[in-house]
Amino acid sequence: MSGLERVFHAVLFEVLAVSLSIGLLMFFTDHQVGALSGTMIIIATIAMAWNFVFNWGFDQFFPGDKTKRTIAKRAFHVVLFELGLLALTIPVMAAILGVSLYQAFIMDVGVTVFITIYAFVFNFIYDHIGAIIVKKRRNASTLTVSI
Repeated sequence: MSGLERVFHAVLFEVLAVSLSIGLLMFFTDHQVGALSGTMIIIATIAMAWNFVFNWGFDQFFPGDKTKRTIAKRAFHVVLFELGLLALTIPVMAAILGVSLYQAFIMDVGVTVFITIYAFVFNFIYDHIGAIIVKKRRNASTLTVSI
């Protein structure tokens, strides 16, 4: 994946994740939409930076065709990513929402469980759609050259 593709992947992932997370937190907490929106935008910014750095590093350790990654490798990827993100975001969430670290931990774990499932599904779909697009581009360029 090129740098631009990584940025696109991270932004698309986070826009969808923030929107869904705000809705879930509104349902399960008594915080106002504005406070949750601001918090989740900051958390998403942290997550985007972490996403870029973590996925680059992960790809260095596990190169190759992403569509051939096993379920176990995808689960390992998501768990490592989310543990690192929790360490970065719990203190931020506590400070912004004015809750204890324990309360922030509970809220963040709830979001993390949701995001973990979301990340698995999102990345599976993204990788396969990406492979289809690349294949169509190759086929189109082959047709153009041979005509």
